Amino acid sequence: MRGTHIDQLFSHFFRHEYGRLVSILTRSFGVSQLDLIEDAVQMALLEALETWALRGVPENPAAWLFRVAKNKTIDVIRREAMVRRRTPDAIMYQESGRSDVSLEVFGKGEDGLLRMMFACCDPSIPVASQVALTLKTLCGFSAKEIASALLVSIESVHKRIQRAKHYLKGHSDFNEIPTGRDLDGRMVSVRKVLYLLFNGGYASSHSDEHIRRDLCEEAIRLSRLSIESSLKIVGATWALHALMLLQAARLSARVGTHGGIILLEDQDRSLWDTDLIDEGIRCIERSSETGDVTTYHLEAAIALHHCTSPSVEETDWEGILNLYEMLLDLQSSPIYELNRAIVLAKIKGPNVGIKAIRQINDPYFLQKYHWANVALGQLFFDAGNINAARQAFESALAKTESGQEKELLRKKISSLPVGES
Repeated sequence: MRGTHIDQLFSHFFRHEYGRLVSILTRSFGVSQLDLIEDAVQMALLEALETWALRGVPENPAAWLFRVAKNKTIDVIRREAMVRRRTPDAIMYQESGRSDVSLEVFGKGEDGLLRMMFACCDPSIPVASQVALTLKTLCGFSAKEIASALLVSIESVHKRIQRAKHYLKGHSDFNEIPTGRDLDGRMVSVRKVLYLLFNGGYASSHSDEHIRRDLCEEAIRLSRLSIESSLKIVGATWALHALMLLQAARLSARVGTHGGIILLEDQDRSLWDTDLIDEGIRCIERSSETGDVTTYHLEAAIALHHCTSPSVEETDWEGILNLYEMLLDLQSSPIYELNRAIVLAKIKGPNVGIKAIRQINDPYFLQKYHWANVALGQLFFDAGNINAARQAFESALAKTESGQEKELLRKKISSLPVGES
């Protein structure tokens, strides 16, 4: 039994601690040491499997893993430095003020993470690779989570990260935030990372967590920090911050007392955080001062419609539809098309929504994105096609690994009338 317990604990830490340890150590030693850090974390996990089986599990397993992985990283860097007869820059970097990296998912009150985000977002690297690398090395996302966030294959994520790592090894400076036009160019990718970081917490793909408040709060903190560090008003950054605040205002109402998912139409709106909504409104006002209209502006406006509507029935769906049309004019996105289809169904009926979803010209998205099946299932149900609704919900159930999402879908399937078509 003890061996089984250790194996289960090891499996848990490999799934939940690997990415976190890599991100913490990368922020401590620099992205140029990423390959070495990944090897060190894997060796620490393997050592844990052997040591804990003989000596028992330590009181704080996460701290044990962090200490072992950190020491292994330093040992390898020192050996390489002796071979090359040069000063181990990574150790100097780590010992010059970065050795106090917290065991929390993210350290509080520091701008080191934001600085390294700017370093990873080197304009010489394709934006898609910048984003994938930053999400993995600094935010602790797995390749699978990144693939889910970007709606691409895991293989594509691995290729993007490898390209970025290869370039960064010999080119980037991780100690200073760029200035001027270089800073502005990198801010585009940093905003994308913060947007995906927040979304990763707002609707987590973890099997046991639908909402990860730590990720949402960290994205908001870094977004606020990027605003405070800017010498001018950047409309897109203010709009992104507004979007995060308005979405975060509804977090408490999105999960029930037992962890079950509560969809928008069933949420208790009295639980929404009015202070965050008010702050979000003020940020939208600031974002409009530059006259820019970005996807963040439009998404924030949609979120504001939802946050200020007394009920689903009283929501200005025509206004939201217009905003989605504007979004699609700015950027083609299957997510925008899916949401537009759902809004169309609110206005013109479920069959119109079903047709719009089927017209989305992205086979990979329709095959992999389970929320598209959830939307279809609900629209089929509203249209009275129970068999099609059941098939859509069952398809969504087979695609998700989230325990809470599985529970939601099983409830939907079990509530469908039996023997109706």
